[in-house]
Parts: sequence; C-alpha cells; structure tokens
Amino acid sequence: MAANDRWLERLRLELAWFTGRAMLHSRGAGVILRFAHVRPRRRGFQPLRANEITPQFLDRAIRALKRWRYDFLGMDEVCRRAVTLPEKRRFVALTFDGAPKDLINFAYPVLTRHAVAFTIYVPTAFPDGVGEAWWLGLEQVIARESRISLMMGDREQRFTVPDNAEKRALFSYLESWLRSLPPAELSAAIADLCTRYRIDLAAVSREASMDWEDLAQLAADPLVTIGSATVDYPVLANMKDAAALREMTMGKAVAEAAFSREIRHFAFPFGDRSSFRRSHVVMAEEAGFASAVSTIPGIVDAEGRTNLRALPRISWDGRVRSLRMMRVLASGVAFAPVKPTGSAMGQT
Repeated sequence: MAANDRWLERLRLELAWFTGRAMLHSRGAGVILRFAHVRPRRRGFQPLRANEITPQFLDRAIRALKRWRYDFLGMDEVCRRAVTLPEKRRFVALTFDGAPKDLINFAYPVLTRHAVAFTIYVPTAFPDGVGEAWWLGLEQVIARESRISLMMGDREQRFTVPDNAEKRALFSYLESWLRSLPPAELSAAIADLCTRYRIDLAAVSREASMDWEDLAQLAADPLVTIGSATVDYPVLANMKDAAALREMTMGKAVAEAAFSREIRHFAFPFGDRSSFRRSHVVMAEEAGFASAVSTIPGIVDAEGRTNLRALPRISWDGRVRSLRMMRVLASGVAFAPVKPTGSAMGQT
C-alpha cells in the first residue's frame, strides 16, 4: 500500500474511532489477527517492516483486547463459533505464520504471561532446515549492495540503488516478480542472486526459523494450536493443481507425524487474493482440514455465513502502533458486509 493510501486508510479508521462506531456497532462473531514477526525494533533497511511488531506492542495489544472483553480462542473454537448462533462476547484468534525463531524467543514469553490461546502455521521444510526464506535473501542482498544485477527471464538486468527509498522500491519490484514465478524458477532465480552476492540463503533460512525442538515445546502447551502451511511455503496459484494439493497434504502428513496429533487447520501461503484460487479452497477440504485462513481482511460471521476454508484475517501492519486502530479493525465496522455465495468461496 502506498504512503498516501496508508494515510487515507488511517484517517478513515480514525474517523470511525472518534464517531464511536467501533464501540457501538461491532459486526460479526469475531476476528482473526495475523502476525509474522515479533522482535525488538531494528535499525537500517527494513522493507518488511510492516510484518513486524515488538514484544511490547504485543503485550499492549493483548491487554487492550482483554479490556475490550474479547475471548481469546484457538482455531477449533473459532470453527465452532463460526457455525453456531452468535454469543454475547466477540472473539479474537491470534495467529502466527511461518514458524519464525522470534516467535519462541520474543512472542511466546508474552503469550505465556497472559495465558492466551494462539495458533501457529508451520511450513514443515523450515524446521527441517531445508526451507528457502527467499524474501530474506533478497532483503540482505539489497541492504548490502548499491549496484545489483540478476537474470530476469533470459535477460540480465542491472539496478543502481544508492539510498533506502530506491532500495525499498527495488525490493517491492523484485519481490513481486519472484512471487509470480513457479517454485522451481523462483528457487533458481534467488539462488543465482544470492550466489552472486555471497549470501548463504540456507544459513539465513535456518537461522530465522524454529527447529523441531522449539516446536515441540510449543506443541506441549495446551493453549497452542499447531496448524500447517504446506511444506515449502510456495505461492499455490503458481503451481499445477496436483502439485498444490501435494504440498497441502504432505505438509499436513509431516506435521502429524512430528507432533503425533491430527493437524486440522491450514494457512494459505502468503494468503492474498493473488496467491490462491477457489480450487485451493476445495483442496483444503479434500486434504482434511477443518479450516483454512487467508490474509484477505475481514471478520468472521456466525451461523455458517463465513467459509471455514477461506477465513479472513487482519494482517496487522507493524508500522502502526495505535490501539485505536486495532479496536476499529477488530470491531469489523471497517469492513463491508460480505454476502454469501454459492460458489466454491461460499460455505462448504
């Protein structure tokens, strides 16, 4: 989202707060919040700053949600609330994507102190030490270099990025291009880039991810729900259907073997409208998942009005530290009502 668009969106949410709509006209049964990284604030080039919050902000947010009388739920209970009659209190589900190391280092102590339920979605290649966090490799190359060349298709492209503004623009451009590639082509492209600039992508990915021992500690906590996010965290829309279904079923099978329990909940990798299709919603049911979450913003309705395998989530922007904004978004008044459909994106 461009800076001007972010400003206008924030103004709209501020108006909703000051008019009292968030307190008087809450919509839906509850809301699912999505976080990626929880860690102390860092300096320097940070193109993924929107995906980070600090442990202090997480603590403030949980305290505020408790004051606002939200019930903190795991995904099993979210599914139940989504198909039953509305309850007096609304719910919030805290979810974390990608199994990053900072979850257990910085987020888990806060979550444990507050004794709140949360869900983590695990792409199983990463605790195995073979996942490729290509976005981190891209970030490190651009942070370190002022002149960058790489192969894009059959042509070598060169870029000069002398300052952070131009670096951020290049990161956005290359991230979008890489996300458009089929998995094998993406892997080859990022390997070429990291090799040129002496970035050990395997080491970067391992350092950033939890291992199975970390995950076993989380899995032993009754307040933690373990979900699946495929094996390699690919953009499913860039894959053939058979390969996409295999990613979903294998991720589930590996996690079930690792944790000796049924894995009932799934997160579409990246989860925006361009990263998965209606056919993948159907696949989530075929793979045996009770729910699947996206990153399409919205609230969860009761009485079966929200598709359990295309659940909306609010991805919190770490550049915003306003609890007023969180209250407006969690209330649902910022989102237009969505009419049920008879298509694959409707309730199944």
